[in-house]
Amino acid sequence: MIKNRLKKILNLREEMSFSFYVIDFIFRKLLRQNIRTKWAVHHTSTIQCPEKIKRGIGVWPGDSPNVYINAFNGISFGDYVNIGPNTCIVSANHDLIDNKKLLSARPIEIHRFCWVGANVTILPEVILGDFTVVGAGAVVTKSFKEGYCIIAGNPAAIVRYLDKQSCDTFARSVY
Repeated sequence: MIKNRLKKILNLREEMSFSFYVIDFIFRKLLRQNIRTKWAVHHTSTIQCPEKIKRGIGVWPGDSPNVYINAFNGISFGDYVNIGPNTCIVSANHDLIDNKKLLSARPIEIHRFCWVGANVTILPEVILGDFTVVGAGAVVTKSFKEGYCIIAGNPAAIVRYLDKQSCDTFARSVY
């Protein structure tokens, strides 16, 4: 009962356990891991350049275990994006000759209602349109701007299309 009241007072997510927030506090505030993030992050996740991440409603990048996010060139997450464990999202590559130099690239865009499965890698400049589901283990090297699809494999390719009307009806019910 006290935990639930504290969750409401502190505006914490209902679906996350209270212990998640206690561990987050210990790692971010006391041990200074992922200190610059403004949201709760799993203690095994790493977020680089969180100030270059734009988050939509209900998005908590790094709340799953072992997520690595490199946002040096920026990443934007649309509303209600879900990121699975062991996911790697990399917005910048190193120069092939000088490993200390990062290459400039367009930001990664992951639009509304995308679901990124476990063990996925998303590489620089990728754009995922609304309602793109990325299957577990996929390596996303190119954009799928049109969305409303399921992609999988290495390199990721469309394996199925989603019904746009059903997805849009669902989105309207959420807003």
